[in-house]
Amino acid sequence: MQTRMTLSELKLSEKILYTGYLLVMGIGILMAILQIFLTHGMADGEIGVSVDDVVYSYHGNRNSSQLEAKLNGSMKDKANDLDRARLIKWVRDGATEKGYEEVKPILENNCIACHSSIESLAQFNSYEEISEVARTDEGASIDSLTRVSHIHLFGIAFIFIFVGYIFTMSVGLSEVMKSIIIAIPFAFLIVDISSWWVTSIYPAFAWLTIIGGFGYMIAFAVMWFVSMYQMWLYVPKINKN
Repeated sequence: MQTRMTLSELKLSEKILYTGYLLVMGIGILMAILQIFLTHGMADGEIGVSVDDVVYSYHGNRNSSQLEAKLNGSMKDKANDLDRARLIKWVRDGATEKGYEEVKPILENNCIACHSSIESLAQFNSYEEISEVARTDEGASIDSLTRVSHIHLFGIAFIFIFVGYIFTMSVGLSEVMKSIIIAIPFAFLIVDISSWWVTSIYPAFAWLTIIGGFGYMIAFAVMWFVSMYQMWLYVPKINKN
């Protein structure tokens, strides 16, 4: 009976193919972590991902507005302290259309360049557009949750299908252990995405988002390092019998 080829027994061309894929996916995961730190990680105005960051991102800061939260967080360095203070005062005073004419030059000098040309950002071309983010921050909308959820579910699932397939050719682990490791990222991905929706209503569930993301990152790291090691460094024992 012919057994399946292991990672150390692959042809050089196959090793190059799988290694290239794993390297690109590894860099992609690092960029995703960096992006989380630069966006969600600054939601509470402090560096590092915390439960408050998750709450503000999905449930919102009901004592503030999205605009004020950004000015105190990830957008803090985009305007000087005086301009930021004037914008925040306008928001706290009710973000009126009359007051908008006074802060409009600040927006034009500091914000419009990006918020009129990058589609993923809130548009600041008119009072009606900016007033949307100047209202009380109620977190992620149903539209944004739906859009981001299906992108993550499809995209991340495809990553783990191929990483998991490469990992199935590893040795030294029981079939049960390999099966558990392969299943972990899919389970935690569902936990992660589901927690966004639950946290948008009940902020106490924000911990699930951190647990879900951490869980599939660890599973990815385990499969990545085991696969790379066994392709290039592992020397199988020769059975002399």
